[in-house]
Amino acid sequence: MYAVVATGGKQYRVSPGDRIEVEKLAGEVGQTIALDHVMMVGGEGQAVSIGTPRLDEAWVEAQIVAQKRGKKIIIFKHKRRKGYRRKQGHRQSLTALKITSIHPTAAPQDEAQVETAAAPEPLQSESLVSAEANVVPEETPAETPAE
Repeated sequence: MYAVVATGGKQYRVSPGDRIEVEKLAGEVGQTIALDHVMMVGGEGQAVSIGTPRLDEAWVEAQIVAQKRGKKIIIFKHKRRKGYRRKQGHRQSLTALKITSIHPTAAPQDEAQVETAAAPEPLQSESLVSAEANVVPEETPAETPAE
């Protein structure tokens, strides 16, 4: 059985037992996570299910093997004959996952053990700003002139 999952803006074709490196996901080494953005599920002797754009009930269970950084890449910019040279390096943070199982139709039952890989929650200051922006000022009753 195999599945196509999307995480970190990329798509990966995975089978149980595969090891993949994806963009950094929150979690500790040894923790089990659920990848719930499954685009397709198929396998030998099984009908292929394709989502539009994703399968709502399917999920892939994976275990975090390592939190590491990728190979360093060098960004070098220059303009000829102008003395303009800039050198910059970058190392991407990665999470190594081992795919343990693929669940084509069932949602995760034990929420305490399996955590869904999702975007990080906003910082407290951002949530306070958005909460303050949605506050409607109270209207004061208009004074009526005494006639």
